[in-house]
Amino acid sequence: MNQFQYSNSNKRYHTLDYYYKNRFGEKIFKVSLNAGFSCPNIDGTVGSGGCIYCSKSGSGEFGGNKKDSLEKQFQIIKNKMHKKWKEAKYIAYFQARTNTYAPVEKLKEIYERVLKIKNVVGINIATRPDAITEECLDYLEELNKKTYLTIELGLQTTNEKTSILINRCHTLNCFETMVKKLREKKIDVVVHIINGLPYETKEDMINTIKYLNKLDIQGIKIHMLSILKNTTIEELFKKEKFKILSKEEYIDIVIEQLENLRPEIVIHRITGDPDPNELIEPFWLIKKFCVLNDIDKEMVKRDTYQGAKL
Repeated sequence: MNQFQYSNSNKRYHTLDYYYKNRFGEKIFKVSLNAGFSCPNIDGTVGSGGCIYCSKSGSGEFGGNKKDSLEKQFQIIKNKMHKKWKEAKYIAYFQARTNTYAPVEKLKEIYERVLKIKNVVGINIATRPDAITEECLDYLEELNKKTYLTIELGLQTTNEKTSILINRCHTLNCFETMVKKLREKKIDVVVHIINGLPYETKEDMINTIKYLNKLDIQGIKIHMLSILKNTTIEELFKKEKFKILSKEEYIDIVIEQLENLRPEIVIHRITGDPDPNELIEPFWLIKKFCVLNDIDKEMVKRDTYQGAKL
């Protein structure tokens, strides 16, 4: 019998569903929105071309159409999600590109609009640590008092050589400083990492987790690198044929990463979810639920759980 303390299922890690149900007392799902933001790593402010794995949608494949109003996007995505869950409340998720990269007055107008939508209980904002001004931080502090706010920061790796290769265009110090600033204002932080980045070793990927485990973060998203069509990384892959993790290698790495994470850190995502029409490699990612189930089975087989190695 699973005795993991943050689970109401067969999971041996702290799932987002468990967290939301304990916090809100009911089913919550995210509604992904595209507010039409740009990115300082695209427009030349800190870099150009974006991160090499970034798709043309800026990681917003499953969000709304930016040509539609936020209200219309919300309604369309919400209705799709309700086919799976009849009763639920919502987190508005600003997903595509860098969602604090605008003047604060514009951010206020955008965020406040979605808060007026019925049964929205919180906002998740995906952004970069170098795209949150002091004025923005003060506003986010205000927003956090009105609703359940989470800021999602893309770190991807602690390996600085990899950071340069993927054109991340912000330093580890910049990231850590912003985490501290957000936590000083009692704002929850979720961090994105990517396993399988070009030339990274298993040790590199475990080191990224060990680093994050020492920080005051509340959640993490673990992705597998997707090679998507019409991206810079597709060109690099075709040229250099760097190694792509097998499903078995990925599962092994993820389990060890979970073993090195504090149990209270919420696992918001544990695998990638690419658009199959855009995917070049790895094809095993298409069967998302097979990956999830295989992680569960292997954790049972190893009799391990999140935090087991701490």
